[in-house]
Amino acid sequence: MELTADRGRRITVDELNTTQLLAHATRQARRRNYDDMLIVDVDAHHYENENMREILPFIENDVLKQIVLSSASTNLRSLMPASFGSQDMGGRITRYPLRSTEKTQPGKHRDIQLGERWMDAIGVDYSCLFPTGMLAIGLHPQKEVEVELCWAYNRWLTEKVLPESDGRLFSMLCLPFSDPHQSLRQIKKFGSRKGVTGFMVTTVRDAPVHDNAYMKVYRAIEERGLTLSFHAGPNWGEPIFKSCNRFISVHALGFTFYNILHLTNWVINGLCERFPKLPVIWIESGLAWIPFLMQRLDHEYMIRPSEAPLLRKKPSEYIRDMYYSSQPMEIQNPKALECTFEMINAEERLLYSSDYPHWDFDLPSTIYDLPFLSERAKHNILGGTAARLLKLPPRNDKQRENLLRFENLTG
Repeated sequence: MELTADRGRRITVDELNTTQLLAHATRQARRRNYDDMLIVDVDAHHYENENMREILPFIENDVLKQIVLSSASTNLRSLMPASFGSQDMGGRITRYPLRSTEKTQPGKHRDIQLGERWMDAIGVDYSCLFPTGMLAIGLHPQKEVEVELCWAYNRWLTEKVLPESDGRLFSMLCLPFSDPHQSLRQIKKFGSRKGVTGFMVTTVRDAPVHDNAYMKVYRAIEERGLTLSFHAGPNWGEPIFKSCNRFISVHALGFTFYNILHLTNWVINGLCERFPKLPVIWIESGLAWIPFLMQRLDHEYMIRPSEAPLLRKKPSEYIRDMYYSSQPMEIQNPKALECTFEMINAEERLLYSSDYPHWDFDLPSTIYDLPFLSERAKHNILGGTAARLLKLPPRNDKQRENLLRFENLTG
């Protein structure tokens, strides 16, 4: 099999690698001179399914560990509920079929090498590494399986992967949210480890985030100065989505639906008041839904404020104080996008994310090229805000100078 490489040169599959796949993105980054700008990607992924033989031995439950390690097919799909979709074939990059052909060198974990290749190619300094298949962990009918998989993955990531990344890769670790007690245990165990900037809840689940059982979980994260993120996803098995006959419909609605649901419960039940020092990030659901929710909740609250007694201001003001990842950013209507940026205080609260290597990933230019953004806004959104929030140091003197300069400027 042959593919056309950059400038028309023919290459074989054996030569294919991430750097070549992203050759156009690299040229784009050079033209924009990203070197002076700290760029932090708060949502990128790896395929933990390719490492299950390394991950599963960390399972604590001996019976479950024996079952999964004895399986003829030791991979994540054998442990997770069935999923549906067309993501393997769509998009601008090779997602699964040729990944195994890419060569890496001994001495550093393969996932780190692949991660650093794509980061260097598109101009990213730091990236938050999330799993992929495990984003559906909240659908598992056995909460003990969720607990064991999160424990095994978090141990593997913090002991075998992140220590080899030279600090450029970090993570918000996956919480077994179906079990508040075990979530608290994992916060205590992993919260102080290198490369851990917070914890992530997969939002494809129906657990009420305002349940009192979770208050100790949120307090533990807040006390440690870490972040709490909610990562969305699609689910064709959701009863209301069973009426959708195309994956694009489920993909468009699912990523927003779950974050709308959980953010609404978070705000209306006063969790912003109860945990005022806890930074909350809503990830991978785009931005177009936020103005809708701001207006909808404000309208309801102003005519029924007694149902939200903990609130001291309008729901939209709490929503404006939270953080949001940019991808997938809806860019078809520039005026609507500019209005959205203004409503969510994007200059202070929006965080760039690529979602690489998924089929709908966004390059830094998605933010950099927006004509209505000031220089300060571009620096903040692409990395400055995330660097301050996640305590990430600049990687050169010019980045340090710009971080200080834009932090001291008024908006």
